[in-house]
Amino acid sequence: MTTNRAHILLWTDQAKTYLDAIDAAGLAERVAVDTLPRNEKPSADQLARTEALMAGTVPAGLLPAMPKLRWAQAMSAGVEGWLALPDLPPQLALTCARGTHTESMPENIIAALFYVAKPMSVAVENQKQAKWVHTVAQPLSGKTLGILGLGAIGGEVARIAAALGMRVIGTKRRPQAPADQSMTYVAEVLPPERTDEVLAQSDFVLLLLPATAETDNFIDAKRLAKMKPSAWLLNFGRGHIIKDDDLIAAAKQKKIAGAVLDVFRQEPLPAEHPFWKAEGIIVLPHIGGPHPQRDKFVARLFVDNLKRFLDGEPLKEVVDRAAGY
Repeated sequence: MTTNRAHILLWTDQAKTYLDAIDAAGLAERVAVDTLPRNEKPSADQLARTEALMAGTVPAGLLPAMPKLRWAQAMSAGVEGWLALPDLPPQLALTCARGTHTESMPENIIAALFYVAKPMSVAVENQKQAKWVHTVAQPLSGKTLGILGLGAIGGEVARIAAALGMRVIGTKRRPQAPADQSMTYVAEVLPPERTDEVLAQSDFVLLLLPATAETDNFIDAKRLAKMKPSAWLLNFGRGHIIKDDDLIAAAKQKKIAGAVLDVFRQEPLPAEHPFWKAEGIIVLPHIGGPHPQRDKFVARLFVDNLKRFLDGEPLKEVVDRAAGY
């Protein structure tokens, strides 16, 4: 049966959330939607008719087999998997889910700050042995939080941190961009070229950088040496940002206080990886971004973009392929 509706393929295990969002936005009559679980492959008919695709990742060979595809919505903020495709169509509009982690990640980052500054974990371990050990919690108030990769998440972290009495500084690719409300709580915004200044001043360094050629092994021995011996490193960006061996050595040699890592080059982190047993390294199983209602947040962005797509308007969160995010 022919139809003048735009053909959309939702390649996700949570299709109902997105179908409900499409209906609530009043777009159901304007689209013909195919849904497909992640463990299944699109049929030849689906490949032939799909004009817009929403998916987590796609295998090589799929996108060129979709002759009518004009727009793809990634379900995550990071799109290194998409950009690594050898056959990513050059004219395909690719959008990411940037901004959909702001409901969860800032809270989880603040939780990591509290975890390393307050002796709660020590008390829990002492309780197992019925040991009463008086410890003194380190204050966050008055400390400096340096954020490498300021954006929507960094801005929200800054807001919460400022309320705790922390001074927030950081780097941003375009520090002189038009006024951004999210930067209100950042005392100083510097370009990436001045990263070393942020490292030297910070009591806590938060990594929110994307995975690009420029950020691969960005935090190495040289940059770790710029940090205070009392400073903690927190990585909630991408695992590729850190040179693993250099971080393990810096923590072991007390060149930094330690690190909280939520992202890794390979996930799940292999059981034999030295991070598991490295002194001063806290391993989190990529819990920074997930949220019980995360699909609702992504669906909100998706239907906004879907309406724009149908109306021929500019899409939101378009990926800058040259920048890598």
